[in-house]
Amino acid sequence: MTTTLIDNIGLLVTHEQERAERTGASLVIEDGVVAWVGAGSPAADERIDAGGRCVIPGFVDSHSHLVFAGDRSDEFEARMAGRRYEAGGIRRTVRLTREATDEQLLANARRLVAEARAQGTTTLEIKSGYGLSVADEERSVRLAATLTPEVTFLGAHVVPEGVSREDYVDLVTGEMLDACAPHSRWIDVFCETGAFTVDESRRILTAGIARGLGARVHAAQLGESDGVRLAVELGAASVDHCTYLSDADVEALGGSATVATLLPGVEFSTKHPYPDARRLLDAGVAVALASDCNPGSSFTTSMPLMVALAVREMGMTPAEALAAATLGGAAALRRTDVGHLRVGARADLVILDAPSYVHLAYRPGVPLAHRVLSTSPMLAS
Repeated sequence: MTTTLIDNIGLLVTHEQERAERTGASLVIEDGVVAWVGAGSPAADERIDAGGRCVIPGFVDSHSHLVFAGDRSDEFEARMAGRRYEAGGIRRTVRLTREATDEQLLANARRLVAEARAQGTTTLEIKSGYGLSVADEERSVRLAATLTPEVTFLGAHVVPEGVSREDYVDLVTGEMLDACAPHSRWIDVFCETGAFTVDESRRILTAGIARGLGARVHAAQLGESDGVRLAVELGAASVDHCTYLSDADVEALGGSATVATLLPGVEFSTKHPYPDARRLLDAGVAVALASDCNPGSSFTTSMPLMVALAVREMGMTPAEALAAATLGGAAALRRTDVGHLRVGARADLVILDAPSYVHLAYRPGVPLAHRVLSTSPMLAS
């Protein structure tokens, strides 16, 4: 049994129910798990002096699309000049991804994972969705599974060119699901204008659930969508985007275990309105923040940026934004072992080069991760 003491912590965020933050605290790790939190400096095999810095749980990024090839910076440039974002650009990435080798896709994904970890992300979900054929979706989830256990099958991203809607839904719920389910923990669908209808989405998600996959949903990104209430109806772990919500959507989410995962990097990149996080929190909705790293609408791995945008643009306090980016992300993945630093948690944490987590929003764009510790072999340096 190996023990590590982290002491001289200026501010420790544990997310304990009765005492979420501690000053002047220390923390002991035993074999990769938080074993003790308190004052003082108990004996340990190794000591890390935090130097009065703030220690927070590692970020839990519960929504990303890292298995892809190509660049769509020209689309970003056009949007900044006034062109509206449309989901159809996904097909461009599909073509480039299909043309790439396994080695090229994995190298790009690994680079992005390393980039995320350097900024404090210690748990990361990765979706497929840029293959849209049985072979290309299977390799996407297979490659993603070498990087994280949180793999999501998103064959239902858009309908590919040259295939009828009915035939493609048949494929996603049949042969493609059969090929991808063994490598996946989750199934997702883009329930949106230009992607899949509510009825199609229900069929796809139900098929995945029947195969033992957990449900996730993209919905309400481009306008109000019955997809939000579909997510609640099916007991989805998370419904993601939630930019345009009706009162009925908010009420349904507030009475459910479905997490509303907000992706402010998308609004930053597309110039859509930011989600109203304050409205959701005041209604008792569980909220997460995630990067939605993808080449089209949010090409960033920075969870600190998500925290800063949530505070500046979405009505969240710094404490609420940090909780959403850690504990909220864990809830969106139905994980109880990450997103907090209570006794028994995985010792995934970030020592910030700052006295408080408020600096995540106060100093946007500054690399504040002084040291990142993670027990995940896939995200370890």
